[in-house]
Amino acid sequence: MVTESKDYLSLMRVDHVGSLIRPARLVEVFNRHAAGEASENELRQSQDEAIREVIADQEAHNLPVVNDGEFRRVSFQDSFGSSVSGFRAPKNTVLLQQRRSELDSEETPALAGRKPVSDRLSLVRNQPLEEYLFAKSVANKPVKVTLLSLDRICQRFNYENSYSVYSGMDEFLADVVALQRRMISELVEAGCSYIQIDAPSYTAYVDPTLLEEMRNRGEDPMANLARSVKAENAVIAGFPKITFGIHICRGNRPGGERRQGTYDAIAERLFTGLNHDRILLEYDSARSGGFEPLRFIPKEKVAVLGLITTKIGRPESVDDLKRRIEEASRFLQLDQLALSPQCGFSGGAGYRVMSEDEQWRKIDLMMETAAQVWN
Repeated sequence: MVTESKDYLSLMRVDHVGSLIRPARLVEVFNRHAAGEASENELRQSQDEAIREVIADQEAHNLPVVNDGEFRRVSFQDSFGSSVSGFRAPKNTVLLQQRRSELDSEETPALAGRKPVSDRLSLVRNQPLEEYLFAKSVANKPVKVTLLSLDRICQRFNYENSYSVYSGMDEFLADVVALQRRMISELVEAGCSYIQIDAPSYTAYVDPTLLEEMRNRGEDPMANLARSVKAENAVIAGFPKITFGIHICRGNRPGGERRQGTYDAIAERLFTGLNHDRILLEYDSARSGGFEPLRFIPKEKVAVLGLITTKIGRPESVDDLKRRIEEASRFLQLDQLALSPQCGFSGGAGYRVMSEDEQWRKIDLMMETAAQVWN
């Protein structure tokens, strides 16, 4: 088992957010499996092979921490949606995920839209643990895993149509916290030392349209935000040797570009309130605003700047990346900064906007830039 100290993991100068581009042969097996033309065993063998290769590639490109590229998931939300029962939704499949814009709310997978529950949530498997155990068995470097944030789960819970099961959001949230803590405890017991929380919903609290939707349901957005931050901290409390990161972004598909608002309005509440060691931020376009909100990052934490876009294959330049890191250092000292892509490279099974070669070129640029900035 390969482990590293919390200091090493917390202070890493590079990172990648999670998903990596799936090889074409794996996508083909995913699609055949979804159509009933490939067995579970065939899919598993294809995933195993692809994961061995992608971990070897990450190590060859000198990444300090590796993962399985999320090659076993249809969506990043599967870490929770595929691990629990209780949502009134069909099982996540490739076909449902690819067609979700065409489906009504009853047909969409769990967490793909606001879904009610039919029963109290129950943990039926720990998918992140399954992913970690295989990745650890083939990796020569520490392995990170990603889990879904409490705020995302809450925003995708249709509590209005779930009162026969849960009295309200607080009772639902208590179950989610307990289930997530159980998943993390099992990961820690298995040797995992770096856990990243994927939190794409926090930027809803700066988007005028989404804020209005909350208010129209009778909700107080800032009360929602405070409740979520408290719950996120409850999930990670009591694991002092584990490095926790939290990735706050606006999504990776073109539709995510419609979300408006910068970090400024929530930065102080969010950055000072969250207890995570690493705060991974999207900074690849003007929609994120300036670096001024970084002044709210506490001294013991690292802000990971997502300056490298995963939306287009054109590579950034080392000089431009160094210039932007220098700009950020005006608001947060350099030894509290790190560099990463702005999001995962893959938006789900079969989704890609660049080639694998372009992906690795961006990772090499990240490594080269970090070497020049932080030696």
